[in-house]
Amino acid sequence: MLREKLRRAIEGEALLAAAAGGHGAARVTPMHHHAKGQLLGCDRGLVTIGTAAGSWCVPAAHAVWLPPHLPHAVRSHGDYRGWSLYVAEAACAALPSGLRIIRVSPLLQAAALRAAEWEQAPPEGARAHLAAVILDEIAQAPAAPFGLPMPQDARLLRIAQALAADPAARQRMEDWAAWAGIAPRSLSRRFVQETGFSFTEWVQRLRLLRALERLAEGASVTSVALDLGYSNVSFFITLFRRSFGRTPHAYHAAPPEAEAAGDEPDGGMCTASQSVSRSGSVQATR
Repeated sequence: MLREKLRRAIEGEALLAAAAGGHGAARVTPMHHHAKGQLLGCDRGLVTIGTAAGSWCVPAAHAVWLPPHLPHAVRSHGDYRGWSLYVAEAACAALPSGLRIIRVSPLLQAAALRAAEWEQAPPEGARAHLAAVILDEIAQAPAAPFGLPMPQDARLLRIAQALAADPAARQRMEDWAAWAGIAPRSLSRRFVQETGFSFTEWVQRLRLLRALERLAEGASVTSVALDLGYSNVSFFITLFRRSFGRTPHAYHAAPPEAEAAGDEPDGGMCTASQSVSRSGSVQATR
């Protein structure tokens, strides 16, 4: 029944349509896109979104905005429960032009769950007012920093993909540079230019976002730390708390109430077609 409601929400003509549900087993949806914009909310567990530009984690109490026609893949982690809002393309002009992770306000959460109870018909009267509130909430929500932009240079991308496949890899930057056929200074400079992060910062971010996935799947803090290449579990816990505002155990026990990694400076990745901010947005350039 949920799948049928999702299909009607995606294919229907309504300005805004919604569905809510969940599942216990990990689920993977391969690369696809919608003619409508989608706000995918996570109440429990965690969802990872993959695009050509990078990957983004959507932890509990957060949502990801996906503009119309953006190709993306979805993978859930742990005991997932959440909801999806689909917004007609014509109503997306005032909404973010690119992917964005947002913190779900109590108002947006309540409105999304109420909308999920509607039949798939154009919202009228009080429902139309609620739809307008939802669109305002999406438009005004600041980006949350749960993104990992990928470099565009073929040599850097090769390194990034190898690290994503094995985040615990211990090679030094100089070793990776030799492996990919690029001078270490060039690798260092171009990594900052294309991702907004230094090489070391990017690797650390990769490991921390992967830690969120593993914790959502129920792995212990110790096994997560060791599997991701941290020989000192206490160091991992300290780094995690500095980045996300709480310890791994506390983070997994309850969704965070504060914005994660809020002390990070602004920055971004720019290519000919798009820019990816360090806060986690993909923006189309004009």
